[in-house]
Amino acid sequence: MPYRRTENVVRKLAARHDAIMAAAREIATEGGMAALQIVPVAERAGIATGTVYRYFPSKAELVAALVAALAERERAVLEAAAKAAPGPLSALAAAITTFAARALAQRRLAFALMCEPVEAEVDRARLCYRHVLAAEFEKLIRSALEAGRLPEQDAALAAPALVGTMMEGLIGTCAPAVPADPGQARARVQMLTLFALRALGVVDARARGLVVQTEFPEPSGGDS
Repeated sequence: MPYRRTENVVRKLAARHDAIMAAAREIATEGGMAALQIVPVAERAGIATGTVYRYFPSKAELVAALVAALAERERAVLEAAAKAAPGPLSALAAAITTFAARALAQRRLAFALMCEPVEAEVDRARLCYRHVLAAEFEKLIRSALEAGRLPEQDAALAAPALVGTMMEGLIGTCAPAVPADPGQARARVQMLTLFALRALGVVDARARGLVVQTEFPEPSGGDS
């Protein structure tokens, strides 16, 4: 008879997987992709190195799993922010503000996920993060276009350009240091949201109104 895993075994396997993912995220948050290695992850998770290798035979596979999980989490957060807004244009502004605030609050992790120089194999493994973000923003841009709230444009081109703008403005190598003052951080997020809305063709008065009206998400450590 083929071996069938008991519920207890399934739970243990899932718990180990979750422990590995949690350890990988903590290490990436603290030290970036360069620090994300199998041995330190095993030590942080309290699991034997060989056990981690059974789940993830290489660093690239571990990175891919971590990035996919974080990308889905970010997509869900942006979707929730957009759905809470009263209209398609305010939904787009809410998603931009939410992403910018979260990236600024966790700049080290965001840099690791999108900008940190890494080997080619690891870079390919983390591409899905940018793709997921671009797809979510493309959906919101298309919704605003269909509602007649944006001038005609190619949403498939505008969305990755929007992601690139936020990456460079917030976490890129040329981006200014993170302000220590919460008010200055808020102002930076609002400025970047305004810049993005203008770039998408929102007239200045309307763009400024959207920025003022958009609720600024409180830093949550990135776990929600």
